[in-house]
Formats: sequence, C-alpha cells, structure tokens
Amino acid sequence: MASWNSHGSRMREAKMLVLVLLVWLLPLLEALKVSPLIEKVSDHKDFKKLLRTRTNVLVVYTNTATSGDSHLKLLSDVAQTVKGQGTIAWVNCGDSEGRKLCKKVKVDPSSKPGGAELLHYKDGTFHTEYSRPATFKSMVAFLKDPSGPALWEENPEAKDIVHIEAEKDFRKLLKKEERPVLLMFYAPWCGVCKRMQPVFQQAATETKGRYVLAGMNVHPAEFDGLKQEYNVKGYPTFCYFEKGKFLHHYEDYGATAKDIADWMKNPQPPQPKTPEVPWTETDSPVFHLTDESFDDFLEEHPAALIMFYAPWCGHCKKMKPEYDEAAQTLNKGSDSPGVLAAVDTTVHKAVGERFKISGFPTVKYFERGEDKYTLPHLRSKDKLIEFMHNPQAPPPPEQSWEDTPSSVSHLGSEDFREALKKKKHALVMFYAPWCPHCKNAVPHFTTAAELFREDRKIVYAAVDCTRAQNHELCKQEGVEGYPTFVHYNYGKLVEKYNGDRGEAGFIGFMRSLRGRDQEKVVKKKEEL
Repeated sequence: MASWNSHGSRMREAKMLVLVLLVWLLPLLEALKVSPLIEKVSDHKDFKKLLRTRTNVLVVYTNTATSGDSHLKLLSDVAQTVKGQGTIAWVNCGDSEGRKLCKKVKVDPSSKPGGAELLHYKDGTFHTEYSRPATFKSMVAFLKDPSGPALWEENPEAKDIVHIEAEKDFRKLLKKEERPVLLMFYAPWCGVCKRMQPVFQQAATETKGRYVLAGMNVHPAEFDGLKQEYNVKGYPTFCYFEKGKFLHHYEDYGATAKDIADWMKNPQPPQPKTPEVPWTETDSPVFHLTDESFDDFLEEHPAALIMFYAPWCGHCKKMKPEYDEAAQTLNKGSDSPGVLAAVDTTVHKAVGERFKISGFPTVKYFERGEDKYTLPHLRSKDKLIEFMHNPQAPPPPEQSWEDTPSSVSHLGSEDFREALKKKKHALVMFYAPWCPHCKNAVPHFTTAAELFREDRKIVYAAVDCTRAQNHELCKQEGVEGYPTFVHYNYGKLVEKYNGDRGEAGFIGFMRSLRGRDQEKVVKKKEEL
C-alpha cells in the first residue's frame, strides 16, 4: 500500500512538472508562431536603430507574450504582403528587457483592450496610433499609405454598401443577386467620388432590402479589363444591373440620396445631352462677327466692345445674359456710346490668332479700329455699361504672390525636391492664384514665414499648381483642392496640415515641431 502511495505521489509530481514546463514553454511556443518577417525587439538601442534604418514601421506592443496573439497572427500575413514597403515589429512589455523599453517609450498595453497597442513610426519618429480596423485589408492599406485616407468600408456610415474587393467577388455578386444592383466604380483619390460617397451610402441605407448599392475601387491596373468591359473612362462610373445583366449607366453626379432611390424605382438610360444652342444675332442684341465681317464692322463702329468666346466655356455662358442685357440698354436711343459685339473664336480662328486670344472670355475695347484695352474685370451688365460711358484704361493687374518680396520660398517641379531635402521642416502651400481661400491665407502664411526667416532648418514654401510645369508635381503630392498645406521633413511628406489658416495656426504648428525637436535633444543628453 505504501509503495502504491509512493508511486501515486511521483505521478502527481511528474504531472505538476509537465504543467509547470507547459506554462513556461507556452510563451516561447506562441512566439515561435510569429512570422520571421515580424522583428522582435526588446533592447532600446535596437529599437532606435530599427526606427533609424526603416521609414515605415508598425510596432505592436503586448502586455505579455500571449496577449497579442490574435494581432501577431494577423500581422504575420500583413508582413508578408507589405514586404519591402513596410516593417512590422513586436515588443513584449511583459519580459524584463521589453518592460524597460516600454517604460522608456511610455507605452502601457495593459490598459488597452486585448492587452495590445499598435503605434506607427514614420521616418524615425512617432507618426500615429493605429486606430483603424484590425483587419488584413485595412492594415495592408495603412502600411502601403500611412498618411492616406481610410478605406471606404471602414466608414461605419457605409455599412449598407456592398464593398467589392476582387473581380471574382464582382462576378459572384452578379450571378447570385436577384435584386437590382447599382455599382459605383471609383478611385480612392477621386474628388467627385469622395463627394458622392456619403450620398450613395445614404441611398443604400434608405433602399436596403429592395436594391443593392455596391462600391468597387477599380483604379489598380489589375482591373483594366473590367474597366474596358463596362466603359469606365473616368471616376466615378455608375453601372446598373438586373439579374446579372448590365443595362444602363447612371450619370447624375449632382444627385441626392432621394434622386438615386427614385431613379432605382424606374431606371432609365441617360438622356442624350442637349446640343449647345448657338449664340446668334437673331436672338441677341449683340452683333456677332466673323473672320470676314470683323474689319468692316470696326470701320462702321468707332467705339466697340468685343467679347471673344468659346461655346463650351462656363464663364462665357455665365456672362452671355449680362452681355445681352448690356447690349440691349446701350443700343437704345441715338446717343449710344458704342456697341457690343462677340466672336466665336473656335469657328473664326483667324481673328482669335490675330489678337492672340488664349483664354475665354477675353473682352477687348476697340476705338476707331485700334485694339485699345483688354478688360478682364468686365463681367456684369452694370460694369459693361459703366465702362462704355467712360472708357478708361483697366486697373493694373494685381502683382502675383511670386513677384511680391517675402520670406516664402516659391518652388516648382524643377527645384522642389532639392530645396526641401535641405530643410528639417517645410510647410508647403499648394495653391491657385484665382482661389479665394488661397488669397485669404497668403498674408497669414507670409507673416509666419517672416517670423522664421532666420531659422535655417525651416522653410515656408509655395507651389502654383496652375502652372503647366507643376501639374504633375501637384498630382504626385496628392493635391485635390486649393489651398492644400503639407508638412515635409527633409523632403519626405509627413502629413497634410488641416489646422487654422491664420497666423496663429501657421506659427503655432511650426513652434510645436521645434518644441518636439528640443525635447528629443534633451532626452538624448539625458541618455548619454
């Protein structure tokens, strides 16, 4: 009996030993599951080296070796996909070395759900906390473009949109879906798409159960065949399907959610566009000239205001009724100070070339056949009539921002990269000279530049995106509207600035950057 008890005791001890070993080995076994592409870091010097040598790093800090297991399994797949574009690292704050590192960088994953915290580092410094969904697609999209917009499907308001990722999913939807489908082919950077997405997702919610509203990013080259198949020549393109068969395009880009819902009740093909109604002399008090009649007309009329236009030009269309009304008023009575005429220079090209017409509308005043003034400020009926009663030279054009002396550095495609590489911090304003918001920001931006003019590490710069040579540059830098402000660090894009556009905003932003720089210097000294 004693020997049996002794044997039972040894068995219990052996089980306990196995249990202890399992508990001890479990973290190690879990760690072994992690992809070799995820860099395990525990030493502070190795961590700093990682950030110094890699420009795009997502770090998962875990409370223990096992608390971040779900994240690490997912990130192993993400690391494989973004190999060469981004780096994923793991810091276990539960072991002795990792605890020291987490304390130094002030991270405490124990306070986070699941005991894990994800932080992103860009160009050697902290960029942002990862707060997007913990899904493969979202994480890959984030690491491929950390400063880019979130995916459409990440927006909770878009929950009723069917988000299609691959062509096979698109084909499957058409094959199985009995309800009518309206599909929005889009590109993530497209401004019109961004404007229409909230409307489209609201329509999806309002028509849920009756129709399917779907979205698909077809910008990548892999979808070129699909775009050709459905005649996608621009973004967005809306295609309507019934029982898997394509029937119509939907082309109302100014639609409301109700407009889309109403159209789905009775889908009709786009109506043919109404042809341009020519602006002819029969229905207008304005004299309409041709290449042949132009000189004879000027001989007969010693004072004439002539509008050179193109039928498709939006500004011309807007101005036509004002010009007609002014002509109607001026042609009354025998004491008219002059006449108003117009030339369609897309038809009568010889006249347009002769007077070097390069934009529409161009308004010129002729006196006794002489081209006396070009008048870009004349657009309204009252201004036109006022000028004809007292023809005077136009006010001098506003001096361009670039020609005005200031501490702002004006850059173009030829010197943009080289100039920014030399500056630790650059705030760049991408603008259009005609843009009202840009004009409002200019004096404040200029004042901020003046304040930091002596700091060799800082520059406030500007790029005129309307210049032909800068079009590609502005597109590459993600400029979709004016003004767009972007912060660069030694020539690398850090983030878009969306703060206050007054002096306080522009100055405060740069001061905060310099403050962070000073803190880093102090920390380095303390570490030494």
